[in-house]
Amino acid sequence: MYKILRTLLFFFPPEGVHHFSMRSLKVLCSWSVTRRLVSWGCQPEGKVKRQLLGLLFPNPVGLGAGFDKNALYLRELEALVFGFVEIGTVTPKPQAGNEQPRLFRLPQDQALVNRMGFNNDGVEVIAARLRAWRESGDQRLIVGGNIGKNKVTPNEEAWKDYEHCFRALYAYVDYFVVNVSSPNTPGLRELQEKDALRRILTNLQRIRSELSAAGSPHRPLLLKIAPDLTSEQLDDVISLALEIGLDGLVATNTTISRDGLLTPAEKLEAIGAGGLSGAPLRERATEVVRYVCEKTAGRLTVIASGGIFTAADAREKIAAGASLVQVWTGFIYEGPFIVNRICRGLQSGDQ
Repeated sequence: MYKILRTLLFFFPPEGVHHFSMRSLKVLCSWSVTRRLVSWGCQPEGKVKRQLLGLLFPNPVGLGAGFDKNALYLRELEALVFGFVEIGTVTPKPQAGNEQPRLFRLPQDQALVNRMGFNNDGVEVIAARLRAWRESGDQRLIVGGNIGKNKVTPNEEAWKDYEHCFRALYAYVDYFVVNVSSPNTPGLRELQEKDALRRILTNLQRIRSELSAAGSPHRPLLLKIAPDLTSEQLDDVISLALEIGLDGLVATNTTISRDGLLTPAEKLEAIGAGGLSGAPLRERATEVVRYVCEKTAGRLTVIASGGIFTAADAREKIAAGASLVQVWTGFIYEGPFIVNRICRGLQSGDQ
């Protein structure tokens, strides 16, 4: 059924389809009866819970950052039984992002190219939205806060943007992910260099210690890394993460590579710059996960992201050392029952 619907939806621009689909789901879930029916239909069976980072995840399949940038659809995504949802990337000030079109499908490759550019409502609006959601009832969904810097903020001042977002969201999210690996904000990936990273991460750890000492909960802090890092760059990230006691890594973000794609070169050239996600990223993301896990011997929690469409894809990441997985492009191509199918397949050994 979803394949038929997907065929129809793919006739329309992807960003518009995204907003239409989520608004439709919001209407469907506005009634408690239909919301329970949606959740019942998607609910995985069996023992799928995971205890990690001081949190109890109802299942190991999360939704990656960029899907619900502004925390608008948490109730609806909870109904789809995601084990966790990462909002953002959130920046201190609102920003419109890059000009449209900025999201493109590559159906031949089961992939997407995006150059969204951290479009979001700004941390103050999003924090208020999260507060209202938390106060609206018994919310059990684990929410991560993916934080970044505004486009206009120079890199030498970037640590201030991360601090601003960290403080504003601290009371309302369950964990944080520092995003320095998006290819769609000019110069952002330069912050993956060791000295720049150290300043950002240790400052956030200092603030967390102060807040924890004052009675606030301890929020795990993770770093999202690019798949395009060299082994030497990965070694620097791993060394720093272990040195400062970082809680974990999200591996990986989108790639700027276009190697091995089936999509014609002229179409890729017409699309232009942006981060590639989906099936072509699967192998490289697994390589990065395996490299990190072997180098750290399990001392860092790794959330795997990149090319996860099926239970076999998720199993590959877990076998490489990941503790949790995130979907995004796979959700677009596989539909709303992806969590159910992956969890069921992980238990049974199905593909």
